[in-house]
Amino acid sequence: MHWLAIGVVLLGGFIFPAMSLAQDGSEVDQGVAVCTFVDGKELTVRYNRVAYDPKKEPPPGKVWSPGDGPMSLFTETTLRVGNAELPIGAYNMFVIPGKDNWTLIINRNVVAGTPYDEKQDIVRVPMPTGKLPQPEKTFSVYLGHIAPKRCEMRLDFGKIRADSMEFDEK
Repeated sequence: MHWLAIGVVLLGGFIFPAMSLAQDGSEVDQGVAVCTFVDGKELTVRYNRVAYDPKKEPPPGKVWSPGDGPMSLFTETTLRVGNAELPIGAYNMFVIPGKDNWTLIINRNVVAGTPYDEKQDIVRVPMPTGKLPQPEKTFSVYLGHIAPKRCEMRLDFGKIRADSMEFDEK
């Protein structure tokens, strides 16, 4: 019993400081979206769930990443995206906001802390945009399994929804 009490105190010493870091705003809230294909292989997107501020819209026509960090795409299977093939692995994603569509960029550079490098782009795919009836309070990524070998992605931020981005399993 004595060892159990010591274990609880030690565990609390690790967990509660980590929780306070997340609550004081110094940590970015991480979002995760997952789509599972019919064969059980997954497509996962990790991203920063930044709060929407109408005074700080994403810059139109410029490469943008929510929370100043790229979205990360992980795939356990080879994918077809637009006119490109993505082998199993990890990739970074960025967007270029526009008036009628956003452009999704999939980039092969996944080295943490390195700036965006256009030369590392694999594919750029337009995502048509529409207006949401109410603003989405945080940047959100949604993945939906719409066919046995197809997942669709949409991005919501503020009053904008960018959608119809398809990932096809090879």
